[in-house]
Amino acid sequence: MRIGYRHSDSRIPFLWQTSPQPPARWHGPGEGPANHFADTPVGAWAEFLRHEGIVDAADLAGVQRSLWAVELLAAGYTPVHLPHAALFGNESSNPACQAEAARLRAAGATRLEVRGVALRPGGAHGWTSDLAIMVGAPRDGLVWVIYGTFAATGWIAVEGGAPPARVLPLVRPL
Repeated sequence: MRIGYRHSDSRIPFLWQTSPQPPARWHGPGEGPANHFADTPVGAWAEFLRHEGIVDAADLAGVQRSLWAVELLAAGYTPVHLPHAALFGNESSNPACQAEAARLRAAGATRLEVRGVALRPGGAHGWTSDLAIMVGAPRDGLVWVIYGTFAATGWIAVEGGAPPARVLPLVRPL
């Protein structure tokens, strides 16, 4: 098993289980359900901050999101390979990502693994604690996309809260 992190509106469940879902980077209209997970809590918060265009700590005051740790299958993820401009572009690169995801799904993929677009390179680092909190070793974040309905166990890590301000400098803005 692996743990994926996912933010959600604190008033709704943590998984999409129906097809009417707004399109996103790895699925187009009517191609849901598609559930996106980050490999770190920072990655999940960064996805939210990037999507909402939040770059200033003052804008975090009104945020009420939940952060979930969700148990996922460990294997069976198809890697996504696209040019850098498509993988790390702004919303104008979404059609290229959606087309590649549709191609992989047509070939039988039900789960994708791709570098996360929301974090700057090395931004999936954690923090270490000795006598003070310090930045951990740099690493790039991953995103896992799972298509279709599935059962999963999730644990609430934050309910109705906001991302920490220390995540803001790690986010690759739109």
